[in-house]
Amino acid sequence: MTQELIDTLPALRQGRSLVVAIDGPSGSGKSSVSKEVARRLKLAYLDTGAMYRAVTWYCLNGGTDLSDGAAVEQASKDMPLDISTNPYDEYVLVGGTDITEVIREPAISAAVSAVATTLGARTELIRRQRELIEKHHRRMVVEGRDITTVVVPGAEVRMLLTASEQARLRRRGIQLGGTQNAEQLAAQVTHRDAKDSTVVNFTQAADGVVTLDSSELDFEQTVQAALGIVSKVINRD
Repeated sequence: MTQELIDTLPALRQGRSLVVAIDGPSGSGKSSVSKEVARRLKLAYLDTGAMYRAVTWYCLNGGTDLSDGAAVEQASKDMPLDISTNPYDEYVLVGGTDITEVIREPAISAAVSAVATTLGARTELIRRQRELIEKHHRRMVVEGRDITTVVVPGAEVRMLLTASEQARLRRRGIQLGGTQNAEQLAAQVTHRDAKDSTVVNFTQAADGVVTLDSSELDFEQTVQAALGIVSKVINRD
């Protein structure tokens, strides 16, 4: 993208809704890329995956049986969640307890699919996600696994950010600072994707969703490509 085009991006659809919905598998870079896109477009940002992780922590911390769908659904409704929508300030609080870091630990990663595949819990979290989107006057980058098809299928921009399995495993390993072995990385990336794909399709783009394959792109190149998609789609309107 040219610098001139970059300079005009924050002015896109001023005073009107601009939801950028980004889906993708684990390790595709969607969180870091989405956050940076939100910063450059001066939009709010929502990491929906953190919400599922928060419910997982809330259930484990409270002794809720993750195999009891009704109990997990109720926990998702009861959980007092405060999650950042500021791309410059990441935090996740439950009942005032800061769980920003703990929800990224292997124990949560290993258990989160139990929440993500509980349909009642998904329904409640989708309700909360839509509420946050409306709170920000539909000017937000929202990322997850079902954003383009379920949460905001009417988003102005919808994209699927993907990458090869090799690239995703490598990136997640770097993100975790080399603290995970190959088996743990596979559990966090490919195994979780396999479980979650039983309730939502985040590996193939639905009609109207633009695919961005970042396998051969570095972070800045991926951000630029994502911004290019936003500009192209919006300027087509």
